[in-house]
Amino acid sequence: MKTMTIPEFHAALKAQNVERADLALVCPVCGTVQSARDLIAAGAGLNFEDVERYLGFSCVGRWTDAGPARKNPDGKPCNWTLGGLFQLHRLEVVDDDGSRHPRFEVATPEQAQQHALEFAKLVGAA
Repeated sequence: MKTMTIPEFHAALKAQNVERADLALVCPVCGTVQSARDLIAAGAGLNFEDVERYLGFSCVGRWTDAGPARKNPDGKPCNWTLGGLFQLHRLEVVDDDGSRHPRFEVATPEQAQQHALEFAKLVGAA
């Protein structure tokens, strides 16, 4: 299990060099890169503040009727959440009290920037 402190987690997100709504994490089950913009587009909330609690904790597929997690990632979101019985996550963020909080892994800067570009193209084409 990989662990990060809250400052390390924030630094990894900041290193993505994208707008706040484009901060990206990777679902540990389906492998999709997803951001707050994806959650907003899926109907999880109207703005960043609404969806922040889901970002890196629940796959965007929970709001798109993606169906159950699949044995092999296929590039499509699933309905996984880290709040369930099975713990398949690979990252825990450790707070100042030593409590561990499961999170999706932070996308690389390249993944986050590419995802933001793809989202912008998708929205621009609509």
